[in-house]
Amino acid sequence: MATPPPPRASRSRRFAIVASLVVAAGFAWILRAGGLPVVPPREAFAGVAWWAVVVHGLLYLGALYLRSHRWTWLLAPIEPVPLRRVVAVSFIGYGALVLMPFRSGEAVRPLLIRRRGLSGWAVAGTVAAERIIDGLFLSALLFAGLWLAHPQEPLPDRIGELDVPAATVPRAAWLALGIFAAAFIAIFVFWFRRAWARRTTERVVGLVSPRLAARLADTVERIASGLGFLPRLRYTIPFLIATAGYFLLNTLAMQILARGVGLPIDFARAAVVVGVLHIGVLLPNAPGYFGTFQISLYAALALYFAPEDVMGRGSAMVFITYCLQIGLAILLGAVALLVEGASISQALGDTEDEPVLPGPSGAC
Repeated sequence: MATPPPPRASRSRRFAIVASLVVAAGFAWILRAGGLPVVPPREAFAGVAWWAVVVHGLLYLGALYLRSHRWTWLLAPIEPVPLRRVVAVSFIGYGALVLMPFRSGEAVRPLLIRRRGLSGWAVAGTVAAERIIDGLFLSALLFAGLWLAHPQEPLPDRIGELDVPAATVPRAAWLALGIFAAAFIAIFVFWFRRAWARRTTERVVGLVSPRLAARLADTVERIASGLGFLPRLRYTIPFLIATAGYFLLNTLAMQILARGVGLPIDFARAAVVVGVLHIGVLLPNAPGYFGTFQISLYAALALYFAPEDVMGRGSAMVFITYCLQIGLAILLGAVALLVEGASISQALGDTEDEPVLPGPSGAC
């Protein structure tokens, strides 16, 4: 008896996993060629104040809780969801986002919440809105840090041994700001001027492909349905306060860790480090953000510190930050999985028994 072909979703997932591992191998080669340590030598940890590592981890946990709690204010206008469930599903989603290739874990939160009767597209819209607003906050934080804490002059023309000038970092910040601003304007217009936005999209994109124009308009219109919180200040204000708290806690955690490894850094410079890190990992990449995470942190530190400090004490900071943040995301996801009683296949977005929701990939 012939073996039936594997489901299309399974084949696609296997291909994505293989492709992401190839990307990870490429980043490993880039890090090695650039002399950027993934695992620093033992002497790099000699001056580490381990209390700072503990404080960094606790502050990061607080930041993750704020990040998950704020989702309740986006879901409330659609259908209120108990806080405990929102936090648990969020933690599962963050763990899946770390483990799954090319940010495909973005679909997990809408998938798990949708099982309780919420509209899948509306929930996906809240996730998209969350990511876009995060991007705007992140860009503002990064620009404020760059303005308050000027990088060293002249900027180095290399990051480690990579032939990439540190001046690339501010340019990337401007690009990210433009992308997030354009995305926010698009979904904002589709929410408040839906009919006009749809007609405009169909006319402009329809010059290339009427079918593509109709699909694009349908998708953006459905995602925009998740913006029901915007006109309601009782939801919008708490969400924005929690978002600011999330990034400020992240920045404080980064500042304390940097000082703990021996890098004298103020809050503004820590804001730049956090901003560059988040921009670096927002694109689809390898599981665990491997490669982009490390390169982003090294690039941010190169703005303010001499190469020997970046490659020495800085390498310890990069390693500790990576292990803590990735490790905590996976650990919290595993605990939440047990609490929710969800299966591994559900947590990883296995949709052989249910249609998959296209999850918006974005910042942070």
